[in-house]
Amino acid sequence: MEMLSDRIKNMAESATLAMAAKAREYKSRGINVISLSLGEPDFKTPKHIQEGAKSAIDEGKYFAYPPVNGYADLRQAISDKFKKENNLDYRADQIVVSNGAKQSIANIFQAIINEGDEVIVFAPFWVSYSALIELAGGIPVYVNGGIDSDFKVTADQLSAAITPKTKAIIFSSPCNPTGSVFTKDELVSLSEVILKHDNLIVVSDEIYEHINYTGAHASIGALPGMNERTVTVNGMAKGFAMTGWRVGYIGAPLWLAKACNKVQGQFTSANCGIAQRAALTALTTDLGPTQEMSKEYLRRRGFVKELLDEIPGVKTNVPQGAFYFFPDVSAYFGKSDGETVINNASDLSMYILDNAHVSVVTGEAFGDPNCIRLSYAASEENLREAIKRIKEALAKLS
Repeated sequence: MEMLSDRIKNMAESATLAMAAKAREYKSRGINVISLSLGEPDFKTPKHIQEGAKSAIDEGKYFAYPPVNGYADLRQAISDKFKKENNLDYRADQIVVSNGAKQSIANIFQAIINEGDEVIVFAPFWVSYSALIELAGGIPVYVNGGIDSDFKVTADQLSAAITPKTKAIIFSSPCNPTGSVFTKDELVSLSEVILKHDNLIVVSDEIYEHINYTGAHASIGALPGMNERTVTVNGMAKGFAMTGWRVGYIGAPLWLAKACNKVQGQFTSANCGIAQRAALTALTTDLGPTQEMSKEYLRRRGFVKELLDEIPGVKTNVPQGAFYFFPDVSAYFGKSDGETVINNASDLSMYILDNAHVSVVTGEAFGDPNCIRLSYAASEENLREAIKRIKEALAKLS
């Protein structure tokens, strides 16, 4: 007999993980599925970071419970990184290391949201934002930036969405799922709106910081007046190919860092000690491997864009960061292959999986029902074959 809480019954399943599970079902039946659904680097964690973890094991000092908010030297390294790379002023006691950036965001919302508080979410958005807001009792308020504006929300749109119930604003730059990157001037315009309102917290998700093709990453927390209003979320997963190590972190105003530490102390306690030593190695040594990965993603973006542009009815922007395309595929809505009618992006995603054996994710999960997301964190061979299959499958729709 099921006795689930309303909270869990109402919670949406992660669409990216759900599509990955469906792709695994096909693979278990011997079908060659190319997965472009997960936001997972296809590179291995750089060797020197692996060696940092091995050294920590050999030292034998990191097997006990770490401090809930992370080892002091790692938090100091993160503080130094924020100052050097982002011009952000967060002391070590303003840093909280968590089990991935997803937990970092969950901690924040558990710490600040009261029942009925509104959180403005720039859409398209990462799939877990809305679920984590709702789990904390908040109400997501979506502000949409369409493909014609490079999926970026404007200051005027933000201003119009703020109400007396607005508690926080969350966005990612570089953005998952669109790859869009806010310029410093665009962030200045947003900050001017935010600073007109007391008690607004900005959650700036910068997990894709190192996969940025503009040559200049800008952090909203570094702008005048924004340090005490901003929580900067980052982590090791994307830029360092460390998804499985589960190391995320925040820099926050001290009162909020303490609150997140309190939440985490009840939910999970600290992140794995050995993973933290690997993260320390990554943050205090050569960024060369990270930069090489970013160069390879940029190369892939070029040929994937060319291949997508050859598919009739598929409309793309030019993503300036991350490793995703988020094409508008609404030209295929209402079409059929004689058996399946495509009503929306979810139908099209399943059609592509069933007929092209390529897994992508519906844009509905990210707040834009006209789009699908595909990751180019895959080999060139798989990317070329996947898009060839997609093109052939879509050609059967009329």
